[in-house]
Amino acid sequence: MLIRRILSTAILFIGAVLGSATFTAPANAADYTKTPNQLVEFGGVRYAYRTIGERGNNPPLLLFQHFTGTMDDWDRRTIEGLSKGRQVIIFDNAGIGASGGKSPDNVADMAKIGEGLIEALSLKQVDVLGYSLGGCIVQQILADRPELIRKAIIVGSGPQGSPGLKVLPEVIAAGMKKSTETGRPLRAVLFYTDTEAGKAEGAEYLQNINNHSVDAEEPASKETTGAQAKAIVTWGSMPNNYTQLGRITQPVLIVNGSNDIIAPTLESVVLFQHIPNAQLSLYPDSGHGSLFQHHALFVSQVDTFLN
Repeated sequence: MLIRRILSTAILFIGAVLGSATFTAPANAADYTKTPNQLVEFGGVRYAYRTIGERGNNPPLLLFQHFTGTMDDWDRRTIEGLSKGRQVIIFDNAGIGASGGKSPDNVADMAKIGEGLIEALSLKQVDVLGYSLGGCIVQQILADRPELIRKAIIVGSGPQGSPGLKVLPEVIAAGMKKSTETGRPLRAVLFYTDTEAGKAEGAEYLQNINNHSVDAEEPASKETTGAQAKAIVTWGSMPNNYTQLGRITQPVLIVNGSNDIIAPTLESVVLFQHIPNAQLSLYPDSGHGSLFQHHALFVSQVDTFLN
């Protein structure tokens, strides 16, 4: 019953995304829309990933995506900005985009896939950026395999037991109703504020996603949407993970907008309060898509933090 309800309210949240994957040489193109897919296999499943930017002295930056998001749902302005100072690795978790397998329905198994990817790419250590559901995955990896991560960035997310994430289906249902009434695209309603600036920046954001000119991916399937929805709602329904957060020794940058309706802004404050070596940055007049709306500021802060 819960999954049917989640599916009925969440399925329209999916953006149109991309598909075919081929074996290619590593790409360091400045234009993210022309960065091809690469494939790596572990655990009997092929996973799709992309690389952009040059490997420097610091570890590469590995990105974990939001609920139903594929590699094409990253705003190219944010990706291209981040890649100017380092190598960025973007990937599809199991069952989404060009990756094979079935999507796990829990954060712990999603985290294991991330850990497997790091090892399959022969990376001893990485920096990580977890956005929304991806931020939950990053918290799990920090608890399970802390040696794999040098520094972490968590954007638009919340701790285990987050009341905001627990009611994701209701939030999406309200967003769908508002989208119908106002004519604004659902993703703009969910990710951006209702101010004039928020509306304009939401429209600009939509022009900078889902426009890959090579290896375009398909949207998330109903099966994957249901599994990921169950994972994030379950994360929000579990007992808090404050003890685990208190054991994190890595520097962590926490970012959110001033009015995030998916992962409420106060949940980012809670993360900040419980992670010993954390920094908190809240952006004005912004919501769940703060890292895209304020892409130049976000990239600048990430550069300072990681360097």
